[in-house]
Amino acid sequence: MATVSVRQAKKVFGSTKILHGVDVEIADGEFVVLVGPSGCGKSTLLRMIAGLENISGGEIAIGGRVVNNVPPKDRDIAMVFQNYALYPHMTVRENMAFSMKLAKAPADVMEEEVKRAAKILGLDALLDRYPRQLSGGQRQRVAMGRAIVRHPQVFLFDEPLSNLDAKLRVQMRSEIKELQQRLATTTIYVTHDQIEAMTMADQIVVMNGGRIEQAGAPLALYDRPANLFVAGFIGSPAMNLLPGRVADGGFRTDGGALLPLPPGANAQAATYGIRPEHLMLADDGVEGTIVLVEPTGSETQVTLRIGETQIIGAFRERVQGRPGDLLRVAPDLSLVHLFGPDGNRLP
Repeated sequence: MATVSVRQAKKVFGSTKILHGVDVEIADGEFVVLVGPSGCGKSTLLRMIAGLENISGGEIAIGGRVVNNVPPKDRDIAMVFQNYALYPHMTVRENMAFSMKLAKAPADVMEEEVKRAAKILGLDALLDRYPRQLSGGQRQRVAMGRAIVRHPQVFLFDEPLSNLDAKLRVQMRSEIKELQQRLATTTIYVTHDQIEAMTMADQIVVMNGGRIEQAGAPLALYDRPANLFVAGFIGSPAMNLLPGRVADGGFRTDGGALLPLPPGANAQAATYGIRPEHLMLADDGVEGTIVLVEPTGSETQVTLRIGETQIIGAFRERVQGRPGDLLRVAPDLSLVHLFGPDGNRLP
């Protein structure tokens, strides 16, 4: 196990800047998720930590040792890829033991490590099968087993669940988190799925355009997003972000809605943020017209038009209205987020 330190890391492809001086500190045994939209640089950063991409500037240290010029095989890391990267002509046993075979480990040691990893991952009965005989989830377990047998200092996961169906993704993310807690190995995990990030991470690093927008514990980012990008990216359904201005005793959105403000609200507010689940049904609330009702079972999502402004509410109550009906809602004023003209959260 080891700490990982990324200090002012830059990556340039030709004249194109991909990473603009990224800083990340990962504690020993921590599970860190790099999350952001496609093209934000998260996979590039992971590959730089692995040594699969050269670093253009700054430094990367694993366990206190700067590894900028250390080849991947000598960094003591293990990587699990999106496409599993299994050898089709090898059995599960042979795939899992391959790295140890390259290191010329004794046969009895290889067998012992493979059996240990197979037991942890529930692969005991599949050791003599080939990848083509396995399901997607089983192949992913084999890829993880191949990483486990190496006893690396750091696990690296590059969108490992994106090829799985929705139900299996939920199951596998639980298994990966449980595995990491059992092994207590420092883990860096890349995904574009913010639900994966919220449910798995000790620390989330939100990236956008080759820069870090915010890093911290999942609920810290959810409760206090640093800016509009993080506010809109973390949370499902996404936060309602309504541009406008403080006026007329409240916040007047560009669409004409007048929303209440918390006491002592900053007069410089240019965007009003409220999460769908922080809207309440209230007889004395703001009146809106129902556009769409989406029951999900545990809650009902309702799209409302207030003036020319559309907002989404997520209610535990069973909302019976239909499009065109009127509904009154009120924001929980203690959970309103205000952002300034520069997009940053206001105190």
